[in-house]
Amino acid sequence: MIYLKTDEEIELLRENNILVSKTLAEVGKHIRPGVSTKELDTVAEEFIRAHGAVPAFLGYQGFPASLCVSVNEQVVHGIPSSKCILREGDIVSVDCGTFMKGFVGDSAYTFAVGEVAAEVWQLMEVTKEALHKGTAQAKAGNRVGDVSAAVQEYAESFGYGVVRELEGHGLGRKMHEDPGVPNYGARGRGPLLKEGMVICIEPMINMGTKAVVFEQDGWTVRTRDRKPAAHFEFAVAVRKNGPDVLTDFSIIENALKN
Repeated sequence: MIYLKTDEEIELLRENNILVSKTLAEVGKHIRPGVSTKELDTVAEEFIRAHGAVPAFLGYQGFPASLCVSVNEQVVHGIPSSKCILREGDIVSVDCGTFMKGFVGDSAYTFAVGEVAAEVWQLMEVTKEALHKGTAQAKAGNRVGDVSAAVQEYAESFGYGVVRELEGHGLGRKMHEDPGVPNYGARGRGPLLKEGMVICIEPMINMGTKAVVFEQDGWTVRTRDRKPAAHFEFAVAVRKNGPDVLTDFSIIENALKN
C-alpha cells in the first residue's frame, strides 16, 4: 500500500534527510587512503546519535552496521570492516539512514578516494546525472516508469549496465515502503505518482555488464565482471509542480571542498 504524506510529515522526512546529508558530509571528510570502512561507520553512528537520531540501518533485518559502505566493484550493502582499507583511486558508495521523530531518512553518495581514473570519474558523474534525470520526472501525474526510464536511458547511452535486482522505494515511517522504484522501465508504466508520495530514487550503475553477484555474507552485492559501480540516492517528495528533493547533496559537496 502506498501512503501519502501530509505537509507536516514531509517536513519531518526532510529533517531526517538533511541529517543524512550532514552525516554523509561528515563521513566524506574522513575518506582518504589508509582509513578503514569500519572507521567511517563509527564516525557516522556517533554523528547521528549526537544529533538526536538513531542509525536506521543498524539491526535492520539483521544488518550489523550504521552504514552500507561499498568499495569499487561492490554495488551496495557492503558491510563496514576494520580489514577493508581504502586506497588511492578507490571509489566508495556510502549509504546512510536515520530514524528520528517517527520517520526515516535515506540517501547515498559515491566518493572518490584521492585521484581516480578518468573513466571511473565519468561513471560517477553519469550516475549522479542519471539520478537528476530520474528525479525530474517525479511529479504528480507521471508514473514510476517515467522515473525509471529516464535513469535507464541516460546511463545506457554511455554503455553502462543498469542493475535490475535492486531498486529504489517509498520512504516514510518505514525505510522501505511502496512503491518500488526500479532504475529501468518504460515511460507511462507503473504506479501513478501522486501529491504526497515520498520515494527514494537510487541509480546503481555498473561500468560493465548489468549482472551482479550476491556475496556469501548475505548482504554485499558486487558486479559479476568486477568492474566498478556507482550509487547515488535522493529522497524526493512528489509535488504537483515537480519534485521536492528532501536530500541536499550541496552539504556534502561543500564539505568536500574544504
